[in-house]
Amino acid sequence: MLSLENIGMEYAGRWLFRNISYQFIPKETVGLIGRNGAGKSTLLKIIADQVSPSEGKVHKAGKLKVAFFNQDLLSYQTDRSIFEVARDAFAPLLELKEEIDGLLKRMEDGETGNELWDALDAKQGEFENRGGPQMEARVRSVLDGLGFKAFEQDMAYATFSGGWRMRVQLARLLLMEPEILLLDEPTNHLDLPSIQWLESYLKSFSGSTIIVSHDRFFLDRVSEKILEISLRQMHIYAGNYTFYMKEKELRKDLQQKAFENQQKQIADQEKFINRFRAKATKAKAVQSKIKQLDKIDRIEAPEEEVVDFHIRFTMKVRSGKEVLRLKEINKAYGPKTIIENGEATVLRGDKIALIGANGTGKSTLLRILADSEKYQGQREEGYQVQSSFFAQHQLEALDLKRSIFEELSYHSAEKTELEVRSTLGAFMFSGEEVEKKIQVLSGGEKSRVALAKTLMSEANFLLLDEPTNHLDIPSIHILSQALNNYEGTYVVVSHDRFFLSKIANKIWYIEDHSIKEYPGSYEEFVNWKQKQEQKAQEAKIIQTNSSKASSVDKTEDFQAKKQKKNRLKKLEREQEKIEGSIMDLEEKLESKEAEMASPEVASDFERLSQIQQDHQEIQKKLENLNQEWEKIVEEVEELTEN
Repeated sequence: MLSLENIGMEYAGRWLFRNISYQFIPKETVGLIGRNGAGKSTLLKIIADQVSPSEGKVHKAGKLKVAFFNQDLLSYQTDRSIFEVARDAFAPLLELKEEIDGLLKRMEDGETGNELWDALDAKQGEFENRGGPQMEARVRSVLDGLGFKAFEQDMAYATFSGGWRMRVQLARLLLMEPEILLLDEPTNHLDLPSIQWLESYLKSFSGSTIIVSHDRFFLDRVSEKILEISLRQMHIYAGNYTFYMKEKELRKDLQQKAFENQQKQIADQEKFINRFRAKATKAKAVQSKIKQLDKIDRIEAPEEEVVDFHIRFTMKVRSGKEVLRLKEINKAYGPKTIIENGEATVLRGDKIALIGANGTGKSTLLRILADSEKYQGQREEGYQVQSSFFAQHQLEALDLKRSIFEELSYHSAEKTELEVRSTLGAFMFSGEEVEKKIQVLSGGEKSRVALAKTLMSEANFLLLDEPTNHLDIPSIHILSQALNNYEGTYVVVSHDRFFLSKIANKIWYIEDHSIKEYPGSYEEFVNWKQKQEQKAQEAKIIQTNSSKASSVDKTEDFQAKKQKKNRLKKLEREQEKIEGSIMDLEEKLESKEAEMASPEVASDFERLSQIQQDHQEIQKKLENLNQEWEKIVEEVEELTEN
């Protein structure tokens, strides 16, 4: 279907990557990862025929339909409705409909004849067979899934912001139903409900998908393989992002052991050669050892891109215990109410994640907290509170004439050059890049500079609106560590679930126009929310079936108990069987690990590779069995408790 053969790309005498080869399997979803600048987006453009590789070939079977979602789509302009733009995905069907309308017009004008009727019948049949009657419903369904309300779908495309326009373009590409779908940072412009909808859509998508994303949760949910571009090479991992993290560490350890074993063998032989080189009686043996050394296929020490930035955000003064209090806050845009009688308190040390669907008022509330939005009510700031606010409009405050380094140094006069450069490195500016003028930077680069500037302000209260946009996975990890170590207070709006799970000790959300708080981590909140929804659903079912419940007699109750008992017995047998299989696999795993650690295997790459493959397969089977075992144990516990 699609394959890459020794693809390489060179820019200004520097190779982004070389010798990339991969055969894509139909209906697979692949996550393409790597540091910013590694060449991920470039590789997608090569596959989409937008850029030609410096070397190698892309092989495509027949007329393969490829759809490419990327930031360049922002340049598209039109006054048509977003429904019409998304419907462009069905261009051939729309042309067919025009032909049908033309034939009907000819009939209305009095033209007759069997040929005309036959042509109309054939085209109407083709239109129905190709899903023409369902076309409008499909467009509205996808737009709805991506967060557009029914009345918005007929509004002009030009009236929407860049983020919402990107959603329309994503809808259009999804509706095209291509064989190959290329997605470059698709979650950047989506809120959590829309990301979850996209996850479900991709799981049922009939084509193959290649995704560049910094959202680890998203990659975990949808990807079956991870392709990593690192140090100009591509490495393949047969699992999702979590599997990639574990497997990468395992590969590194195995290669290190193999390297150390071989180095010991080489050192022993060199020691023999040096010891007996001058002895005539050992000349033959020495020459034999030298030839053996020359023939050895040398194992390289593990090499990887090192991300060694440890940044710390400090504050000049400590705030009072109560940082900010909102009382009876009311906010509306015309007839649309956002917040009604809102009450909220921010305490020193709070690490608040403000979450929810787009349009619920997250960014509005953040601006009220920052006192940069008009509202009704009271906003009371605590003792010695020094706040710093990051949002996309902060880009306007950057001095275009300064370099990146000059801009940060000017606003962080107390910081050393090393501290400024370390912070910029964490936000993907290193070496000579820090000397770039602000005016030549892209929107994403300016956003990173503004974020770095905000975080270096030494404020004790940070307000951050989507800080992870335009950051790669390592930089998000660095940012989350820095925020965890930060001794001040912050409120963060984000849709990145991995990031949220790492940085929050409280959750805020807007529901029924009220500001609501959950006192715990994001994962605890999700678990609590699911239980609340489940209880509500169960209560609804109980209420619906309450009239039926009274008619349940003793016989049915007896049958239920009997079925429960039989189910328990069956589960216990399955549990015992799986536990035996787990023990067998664990023994096999230990055996393979012992083989890999032996010097003979470590120096034999072909054999080591096969044993590693066997090890991975056993490990995957073991993980699957453990998951089955956990499900059975949970069900047994539920049946026993009930």
